[in-house]
Amino acid sequence: MTGADGAGEGEQKVSAQLEEWLHSDRKKTLGDLVDTFGPRSFAILFVVLMALPALPLPTGAVSHALEILTMLLALELVVGRTDVWIPTRFQHRELKGLTGPKFSGALLKRIRWFERFSRPRMAGLLENRLTNMALGAVVFGLALTAFLAPPFSGLDTLPSLGVVVLGLGVLLGDIVVAGVGAGIGAAGVVVVVGLGKAITKLL
Repeated sequence: MTGADGAGEGEQKVSAQLEEWLHSDRKKTLGDLVDTFGPRSFAILFVVLMALPALPLPTGAVSHALEILTMLLALELVVGRTDVWIPTRFQHRELKGLTGPKFSGALLKRIRWFERFSRPRMAGLLENRLTNMALGAVVFGLALTAFLAPPFSGLDTLPSLGVVVLGLGVLLGDIVVAGVGAGIGAAGVVVVVGLGKAITKLL
């Protein structure tokens, strides 16, 4: 999961590359997204897949499906894979709900906000294979927490947002942004465990 300078000289920004893909005439599938981003595919998939669960809205089964897929991708990093493997049946599945103009516009706006304030910081560390395995473990834990959050409680928002920001940190080659994502995710775990217990008792 290679990091990248979001504003590096001669390097296309993450938001520009994603916007170009979203506005292309190609089918918006998982496989095509992987082909477009190459070695950065794990990070962009984490951002795109977990952006919907990160919204403070009840999305039910759709979020759960995205969280499961994110966990499977994270496990690939944990076992040391450097390239994304997607089952054939899912490679050509269109990401209709995640590529609509309203949702994608909001996502691009958030990515551009991070690009304005981000700069390369210890990008090499984010390209390390052992670091990527650790990142996979963190993403798996956060996605699992979001998946196990009480339904329609909105408690899956913070751990999901943590994954999104962590993925952006990797894409931008900025360990500070990645650290912020990890911190948001950790706070989300605490909230889910604490409030989840309280909600369970009330029910």
